[in-house]
Amino acid sequence: MENKFITVAYKLYTIEDGDKDFAEEATAEKPFEFISGVGLTLPQFEEHIKDLQAGETFDFVIDKENAYGIYDERQVVTLPKKTFEIDGKFDSEHIVEGAIIPLMNAEGQRFNASVSEITENEVTVDLNHPLAGCDLQFMGTVIESRLATNEELAAVAKMMSGGCGGCGGGCESCGEGGCEGGCEGGCNGCN
Repeated sequence: MENKFITVAYKLYTIEDGDKDFAEEATAEKPFEFISGVGLTLPQFEEHIKDLQAGETFDFVIDKENAYGIYDERQVVTLPKKTFEIDGKFDSEHIVEGAIIPLMNAEGQRFNASVSEITENEVTVDLNHPLAGCDLQFMGTVIESRLATNEELAAVAKMMSGGCGGCGGGCESCGEGGCEGGCEGGCNGCN
């Protein structure tokens, strides 16, 4: 299979219970870039895009089962507030309703959760992907589609193994000289 470097501009709409809402946009000035065949995008997204050429447009829907799954109420968990203490004090700067926070399980796996409620003694977090339970409609244009270079493939391999994704310090989590600020290769802002 060919690995292509693909750049797209798109608008994403969520469709839930028949209601269509704007979710996000990747503009031509700040497009979404990916390399096909390495598993970093939704498989059906890649399937719809990979054979298109620069300048071609697209408009397709991915059903929730093939996007981020069905919303699972069991993935809403209440944790003791002291779980979020730093030096014995609750981290009220970062743990606020609506915030996306990094968590780690007992096996050391990292994942994100959104804070849905904070009470006097507990914090409720939602482990579902923010787009779980929604069909996704992508409408946009392919800006670039070409074979990926060996350097681009090496950068993806380094990112997937836990190294920097090649942002050169440009992602929000990275320090000036690279990913010293905790990027760990997972920052989507790397360009």
